Amino acid sequence: MSVEIELRLDNDYESLGQSTRSFLDSSHGFHIGGKQVRAASTYALQDPSTGQVFAHAGQARMLDVADAVSAAKKALGGAWSRYRPHQREACLLRLADLLEQHARPLSEIETVCSGRLLQNTLHVDVHYSAHVLRYMAGWATKLSGRTTPLSVPYVPDGELDGFTFREAVGVVAAIVPWNVALGIAIWKIAPALAAGCTIVLKPAPQTPLTALYLAQLALEAGLPEGVLNVVTGSEPEVGVALVRDPDVDMVSFTGSTEVGRQIALDAAGAFKRFSLELGGKSPVIIAQDADLSRAIPQAAWAIFANHGQNCCAGSRLYAHASVFDEVVDGISAIAESIALGAPLDPQSAMGPLVNRVHSQRVLAYVQEGLREGASLRTGGHGLDHPGAYVRPTVLAGVKPQMRVVREEIFGPVLVAAPFQNDAQAVSLANDSEFGLGASIWSRDLDRVRYMTRKLQAGSVWVNTHNTLDVSLPFGGWKSSGMGHDLSEEAVLAHTRLKSSVHHYLQTDTTDSP
Repeated sequence: MSVEIELRLDNDYESLGQSTRSFLDSSHGFHIGGKQVRAASTYALQDPSTGQVFAHAGQARMLDVADAVSAAKKALGGAWSRYRPHQREACLLRLADLLEQHARPLSEIETVCSGRLLQNTLHVDVHYSAHVLRYMAGWATKLSGRTTPLSVPYVPDGELDGFTFREAVGVVAAIVPWNVALGIAIWKIAPALAAGCTIVLKPAPQTPLTALYLAQLALEAGLPEGVLNVVTGSEPEVGVALVRDPDVDMVSFTGSTEVGRQIALDAAGAFKRFSLELGGKSPVIIAQDADLSRAIPQAAWAIFANHGQNCCAGSRLYAHASVFDEVVDGISAIAESIALGAPLDPQSAMGPLVNRVHSQRVLAYVQEGLREGASLRTGGHGLDHPGAYVRPTVLAGVKPQMRVVREEIFGPVLVAAPFQNDAQAVSLANDSEFGLGASIWSRDLDRVRYMTRKLQAGSVWVNTHNTLDVSLPFGGWKSSGMGHDLSEEAVLAHTRLKSSVHHYLQTDTTDSP
């Protein structure tokens, strides 16, 4: 039975800083060509902790999207194209500094919009994003080609040198989700800017405000007008128009597999570059020799961190039969101790999900799992409150064919099953259309190596989970996507190669004696 810890469930707006309140109270349109553009119409933003409207955001039209792309294209061939690599680097470094200087309003705005804990938005969306910007800044001055002496048999005279150049891919449409809105926006923006691209950013409808705030900081950091543009909207047509605009050269998307599949079709049909980071159903494998004092709490937070709203959340637990009950009991106890409360409250360990529609969807999955034969160890319900709160939930006794095992729930719901040997653990883990992340908990190096090589996932973590370093590529296999965020790979993805051949005729300039 859950231990309900009484905390305030409604966000206290009196705790917000003055800068935050002023920004929330202001009119929100779009950021196009370095200017704030008034929206012809708006839509309501609702606080996930109460369901109450706290602000309005601009509802973009097709014309607004076209204007944003046009501004990005103009900037691509304008002042931004004349910025040398060290100047692009300096802009990104200044933007990182500004992010940290504006940490309070950025984190507070993100928390109010998304329902995520203030400590999460502060450390992930602000401080880690500043780290990402500084890392990517360094790549602006390190993109290089090759010089190669050539040997072409059918060109017998003179000398041939070959050169390769990396040039910006062009205008990038960056479409980001609501679960780590500002953080993932930076994942898209930073490598694109380092490579010399320009951007049209479309944030999720639920979390548009930090993107607009960021665009103003980008101008202050020295980005020319039109390099970073932001359009917002709650209608799917906005994203469709952006993807299909003929002047967009690349689409970088993080979101659902369903939407990503359509973007891939649209982009491929127009021969556009695309990068897709999609859904996940990441397995956590706890072997019989694992250090359970570490594995149990970290497996709990692999699924319950960010309220389970992570694409690589450890949502499928496979523990060896000899330790299964101990592991599930331990995770269930942690789940029951988690204090639900207003995301602005520093005492809260978990806030609401992004909205009531989503929380009801998550709870419907739980009920479906119970109908299919899963056993409820803890949670499985919301709170008697207008906010989108869902108790951390553990379902045991699940079978591979159950929907709760096969589909991404995107909430604080763990499904758990035992395994008998390493081969079965790998088989269960790989029995999924997704392949984003996976973790192994073991002290046996042979087992770790075997599983690491066999698991079908873009990231495999050992004795940790969802540990993302900016120097390592992050991307999925199978229906979890194509392409990579983070690392050098993300920067290179925003460039295209050009080859050049130079033919020099040899001339003897030595005077005759």
